[in-house]
Amino acid sequence: MYHILIIEDDSALAEGLCRALTSESISAHACGTIRKAKEQLRENTYELVILDVNLPDGNGFDFLKELKTESDTAVILLTANDMETDIVTGLEAGAEDYITKPFSLAVLRARVNTQLRRLEQSPGNHKERIDDWIFDFERMEFFYRGEKVELSKTEQKLLRIFMENKEITLSRETLIDYVWGQSEYVDENALSVCVKRLRDKLHAGDYIKTVYGIGYAWRKQDE
Repeated sequence: MYHILIIEDDSALAEGLCRALTSESISAHACGTIRKAKEQLRENTYELVILDVNLPDGNGFDFLKELKTESDTAVILLTANDMETDIVTGLEAGAEDYITKPFSLAVLRARVNTQLRRLEQSPGNHKERIDDWIFDFERMEFFYRGEKVELSKTEQKLLRIFMENKEITLSRETLIDYVWGQSEYVDENALSVCVKRLRDKLHAGDYIKTVYGIGYAWRKQDE
């Protein structure tokens, strides 16, 4: 599931864009001010931002520069002005693309899909999307149904090895060596406790399976 934030002060247009872009694989949300956008970006992870350059509480170009210093989120600019200077300003500030108003929804969808494909194909993409979860190991941000989940360093290591070995049963010894290292003595009960905490925090009881006598596996609930 990809998450898109639309920052547009025209509420009717914003609502229409949300409806047009929402699908089985895309969740679109809208807000009308930079202040609200900052709140949304602090609380949630978005793969793409669609940003109107003229907003009631600030300049879209300035906000774009600020956003790009803190995040690598892709940005498509919406502008009513097709002047070359505005287009160049936006691209130089870090925008991946721009669309001038008025525009067709077909063109917008095509531009959005292009950015999402680039994101998926990026060799630097450290995000793992699986069912109700988004795991961003580079930013150390983890989400369940859009809600942020705080994981300890140990839990993050355990989750990473599960993601790198989905559907594979991992022995308790393998997991302990990976998470704590061979040089550190760890009671086997520590692994059981860590697995339980990870299950509970991620609501992943149907995915993190106990394979009795062997270890654990991240495996989707049996049909």
